[in-house]
Amino acid sequence: MDVTLLLKAALLGVVEGLTEFLPVSSTGHLILAATLLGLHGETIKVFEVVIQTGAILAIVGLYWQRLIGTLKGLPREPAAQRFTAHVLLGFAPAAVAGFLFIGPIKALLFNAWVVAAGFIVGGVLMLWVEAWRARRGAPRVADVEHLTWRDALGVGLIQCAALVPGVSRSGATIIGGMALGLSRRAATEFSFFLAIPMLFGAAAYDLYKHRALLAATDVPLFAVGLVTSFVAAWVCVKWLLRYVATHTFVPFAWYRIAFGGLVLLSGALGWVQWTP
Repeated sequence: MDVTLLLKAALLGVVEGLTEFLPVSSTGHLILAATLLGLHGETIKVFEVVIQTGAILAIVGLYWQRLIGTLKGLPREPAAQRFTAHVLLGFAPAAVAGFLFIGPIKALLFNAWVVAAGFIVGGVLMLWVEAWRARRGAPRVADVEHLTWRDALGVGLIQCAALVPGVSRSGATIIGGMALGLSRRAATEFSFFLAIPMLFGAAAYDLYKHRALLAATDVPLFAVGLVTSFVAAWVCVKWLLRYVATHTFVPFAWYRIAFGGLVLLSGALGWVQWTP
């Protein structure tokens, strides 16, 4: 396989791993990065979905003790049963919406202009929630163990907005969780756990749906993307958990607004040809 193509796959994997769990939209960044690298076509679209699996494996690796303990406790421990029910309840709305509408969404909304608008709108909402939370004082829910089913369902419904590229799944679930009363760390960790069924499911569905497009020669491309995504996500998640302990998401909000504005400006002035 072309070495240049593998290097591009590695770069996209790094972009995915670094942005999947930050509130900045990994899908939006992948669409823009693929355009800049000249990567187009249905195989690349499948690649962008599948390499999310690498990022999710980083979460599984970092939280493996918690996940194994939950699985072992499911038959008899109320806490494990409640945690699993909350994750499934949060996962369900976006799973149903994605199954029903992902075709039209990909056809109509997967372009740089929608991504840029999603960046900006999401950034503004993030600033508003952070300012609102600062006035509200201590959060109602300090950690994931104290979520209610209403919290889980509320975050799950908000996650549906992330089907629009540029909105950010992590951004929607973290900021949405904070708006519902979760602490910054609780919202961040619940976002991690919601990502496991969400992104594994999306990757499996996309692989099955487009299996006729793929060939054995695509394996190195996907393997490189998965590995680099895993490594980048592992580093990013460990850093993010330390960051949320003492910082707000305001810098990410301003980054989203500035980056979205730059995309719109560069396209309007002809600096970059942002193609679908």
